[in-house]
Amino acid sequence: MSGYTPSKSGLADDTFGIVAEFASPYELLEAVKAVRKAGFSKIDTHTPFPIHGMDKAMGLPGSKLPWLVLCGGLLGTASAIALQWWMNGYDYAYHVGGKPVVSYQAYVPIGFELTVLFSAFTAVLGMLAMNLLPQPYHPLFNHPRFGRFSDDGFFISIEAKDPNFSESKAREVLKTAGGTEITLIRETPET
Repeated sequence: MSGYTPSKSGLADDTFGIVAEFASPYELLEAVKAVRKAGFSKIDTHTPFPIHGMDKAMGLPGSKLPWLVLCGGLLGTASAIALQWWMNGYDYAYHVGGKPVVSYQAYVPIGFELTVLFSAFTAVLGMLAMNLLPQPYHPLFNHPRFGRFSDDGFFISIEAKDPNFSESKAREVLKTAGGTEITLIRETPET
């Protein structure tokens, strides 16, 4: 095998991890529980639809995105108020019928619009950043059957970066859990 460089664990340095396919969402959920029980922590699942209970089984924390969206909305509201206060009260003060120069009631429509706008941008950009998207290449794309994850395939991957990763242990756990097509994935495709 050309270009093989063994590492401390006996794997090639370009090893991404190992991936296995499962027949159903239930089997995948049970496999995740078994993999976590075996001590693996750097795992991911790839399915065509969300599976109820998968986040808990994988040990994932709650999403931080709602807090980012709240901050984006508050920033939108604050910027709308500051912008209108500056323009109407100081930069171009326009007195009409004895009304106060700084009138917060008039700020509501623009405040609402900028709150929604900043929240939407924060939600989209935050989601892309937290999901590490766009990602034009991922080592799992080298797996010949991985394209099925968006149609009818249920996959689990264990990364070689996991402190407990051992190819033989990972294969054994995945096989015991009912995995098929258990494949070692390299960072770069073999030529």
